[in-house]
Parts: sequence; C-alpha cells; structure tokens
Amino acid sequence: MMQEQLDQRRRAAEKVTLIGSVMDAVLGILKIVIGLIANSAALVADGLHSLSDLFTDFMVIAVLRLSHQAPDRNHPWGHGRFETVGTVVLGLILVAVGGLMAYDSLVALFAEQHPPAPTWPALVVAAASIIGKEWIFRYSLRIGKELKSDLLIANAWHSRSDALSSIVVLVAVAGAMLGIWWLDGVAAVLVALLVGKIGWDLVSRSITELVDTALPEKRVQALRETVLGVDDIIDVHSFKSRQMGSQSLLEMHLQVEPHVSAAEAHYIGDVAVARLKDRFDDVGHVIFHIDTYDDQQYPLGARPVMPTRSEVVRHLDAALSRIVGENPDYELTLYYHPEHIDLEIKAAPAMEQLLRNSGLEPRQLERLLHEELDGLEWFRRLQLWLPAGA
Repeated sequence: MMQEQLDQRRRAAEKVTLIGSVMDAVLGILKIVIGLIANSAALVADGLHSLSDLFTDFMVIAVLRLSHQAPDRNHPWGHGRFETVGTVVLGLILVAVGGLMAYDSLVALFAEQHPPAPTWPALVVAAASIIGKEWIFRYSLRIGKELKSDLLIANAWHSRSDALSSIVVLVAVAGAMLGIWWLDGVAAVLVALLVGKIGWDLVSRSITELVDTALPEKRVQALRETVLGVDDIIDVHSFKSRQMGSQSLLEMHLQVEPHVSAAEAHYIGDVAVARLKDRFDDVGHVIFHIDTYDDQQYPLGARPVMPTRSEVVRHLDAALSRIVGENPDYELTLYYHPEHIDLEIKAAPAMEQLLRNSGLEPRQLERLLHEELDGLEWFRRLQLWLPAGA
C-alpha cells in the first residue's frame, strides 16, 4: 500500500516536470532564435537560461524515481533523502543563477558602450515567456505543495526565476527602445538577488532536514495530542521526530498500565500508529517502545539490577518446596518495575489436591509464599490464582 502511494506520488511529480521540460525546450529555442533576429543579447541569454532548465528538469525526474523506490537492504528507511539532496543541488543552482545574472547585469550596467537597441519581436517573445513560465511555476508549486515535495517546489521556483529574468528582458528591451538603457542592469540585479535568496532558503531548509532537525513544535504537539487521545495510553515521552523527503519519521515511548499483557500493549501501540497515519498523511515510519512506567524518572544506569525469570523461578520453587513439600505446576507472570517485581501465579489443577493433602487454604498458601519471599529486595507482592473450586 505504501509503495503504491509512493508510485502515484512519483507519477504526479513526473507529469508536471515533463510538462515544464517541454515548455523550457520550446521557449529556449524560440528566445534564442528571435533574440538573434531582433538584435537582443538579453533575450539570447534568457533563452540559454531556459535551456539550462532542461538539465534541472531531467535531474528532478531522475531524483524522483530514485527517492520513491521501496526500502531495500542498503536503504531500510527508504530513499527519501535523495529528494532532499536533489533539493540542495537545485537550491545551489538557483544561487549560482542569481549570482551569474547579477554579474552579467552589473557588467552591462557599467560598460562604456551601450548595446544597440533591439526590435519589437523581442518584446513579444519575452512577454510570451513570462506568461508561460509563470503558469508552469504556479502549476508546479501547487502540485509540489499537494505532494509535500521540496524538490518540486524548488524546481517551481527555478521556473519562477526564468519568468523573472524574462520580465527583466521585457523591461530592458522596452527601456532600450525608449533610450533608458540602464533599466536593464538595475532590474536584473534586483531579480538576481531575489533568485539567490530563494535558492539559499531551499538549501538552508534542506540542510536542517539532512541533520535530522526535529519537526516544528506546533506539529510535534499535534502529533503528541493524537497519540494521547488513544484509549489506555497514559503518557507519551521520549518523542523524537525528523523529516525525510516528504515523510515525517517518528519515535516515541508509550506508557500503559503495568499489568496489561504484551500483546495488548503492542495492539495499543498499533492503534496509535494507525491514528497518526489516518490524521497526518505525511507520517511514514513510526517506532514505538512500550513502557509500563515513566522510564525518564529511572535512567538506565541508575536502576537496580533485577533478577531474571529463571532466578525468580528458583526462589519461588524453593519457597513452595518448603511450604508444601514439592513444586506444583504453575504459570508465572512477572511485572517488572525499576524498584520491584510483582508476581502473579496461576496454579495448575493439580494444586487443588496438593492443598488438600497439606491442609492449607488458598489464601494461607498465598500468605506463606509472601512471607517466604518478603526478605528479597526486589520482591513487592504476589497474587495466587487457583482453579475454580480449589
């Protein structure tokens, strides 16, 4: 089921990326050809910028296919980190594009010779580029937010940088045709700074993900409240969260009543995971640890060493032998706490005959066993259950 969802997500992301790549190819070739004909160096440069987007489009598709593969032996947590790395690369490309745009614009701004005035076809193509790239930006951004894909969002902003550069070209061409040649350089520098900031924000956010930064506090609080809303969960602590691609990964300790069975406690944990995934569609892997007490109050190194089951059984068998003369069959359940152990004894049917032979009442046997074990530091109490009628 999870892999099917990942495949659907990948196909949706690939669709919008392929649409963008077709538009980049058409606009890039058109801007270069018209730029040469209409004597617009800015439009030619913008066309090369559009064609460079093809590289990032193909890279996005490759990263999407890699990051949406099912977990394998070498990547048991999945491949979502590849999407994060791809976002870093795209962010760096945006920073580089912004830097180059700023440099070229400043060179043109302070050049001694003014470039020749372009002709009107450059205006038409620049306007068409703005409309086309703005449409693909909004489309890609919407799909990226729906899929919670930083990689698609980064690529959308890359398309927006092309639309912004086309605005610069439009202003520059119009300004040059009117004799205001310096508008080209000033507008280009401002756009370049915006593109660089967008790239840096994407890089910064992705790096925080790569170093396993926790989810925002409000998000964590909503996750905790969902878990605490599950019946029979007393508390949740040691809550850890991180982001991997579009998925949130969680680890937590769930505290339940000390005398529930292991099977019931695990089921309670499964219910908590199901609630989380039902309410938050980005929740991926969830690891939970069942506690029967708040282990934050008892650090592992500070806890006393408790006896194992075999040691407890030896003490109990010895006590039974001293009281009734032999070791009857029984089922023993141990309830561990950092400071003590409680015992629950369910005797086999043969216990009834043994008690008759010894002349003991069930409650007498329970009291005598308690007295026998009371001197042990780890022992707190026991409860004896006998067959019906005993």
